[in-house]
Amino acid sequence: MTHPVDKLLKKHTGLIQSDMKKVTSHVQREDGEWFINTLMIDGYEPPFKYKRKKKYKNLEGQRVNLTYYPDKETVAGFEIEIMNVVRIKIA
Repeated sequence: MTHPVDKLLKKHTGLIQSDMKKVTSHVQREDGEWFINTLMIDGYEPPFKYKRKKKYKNLEGQRVNLTYYPDKETVAGFEIEIMNVVRIKIA
């Protein structure tokens, strides 16, 4: 049986899978009907971002498995690198 992550990675070649990554910071902010979650991962410069309909428990200090793709976002006129999270799971 094929794992759902394997199906995602095969279908979308730009996706990256990382396992057992340590969350050093987790911030949630409300944006309309959504909660924007920003994670900082140990050993990575760019922030990892994802949206949820409901507030989620704090992941700081947890190890997580992430499926994501690199992207860019403009903040205050500056383009910064971010990682858009497609799937996140506590390891």
